[in-house]
Amino acid sequence: MKQKFHYDTISEAIDQLKKQGFTLDFNLAGTNLHAGDHVFNIDELEIVDLYRYEGMSDPADEAIVYALASPSGAKGILVSGYGISMDDASIEALKQMHYKYIHTKNA
Repeated sequence: MKQKFHYDTISEAIDQLKKQGFTLDFNLAGTNLHAGDHVFNIDELEIVDLYRYEGMSDPADEAIVYALASPSGAKGILVSGYGISMDDASIEALKQMHYKYIHTKNA
């Protein structure tokens, strides 16, 4: 899916995505995404859209907001910083999701 919007801030992106039904709050742990009591393997979710933010002067301000969905209808948001203390499995999981997103988008 082609990116349709650009939001000026991370909080604006999150607010608008929630209005579009992306209500789950995902947290990445290894190759799983947790949302409350629900646990999803990364293979169960796909990136619907993403928004990248770069800090004006501080690289620690850089983040990506992911809009994620599953075939079963679960929709939520994952906010991930660049290079912040993520384990190797989490980094690899995000790479796999990005790879699938890019190839789906260009198909």
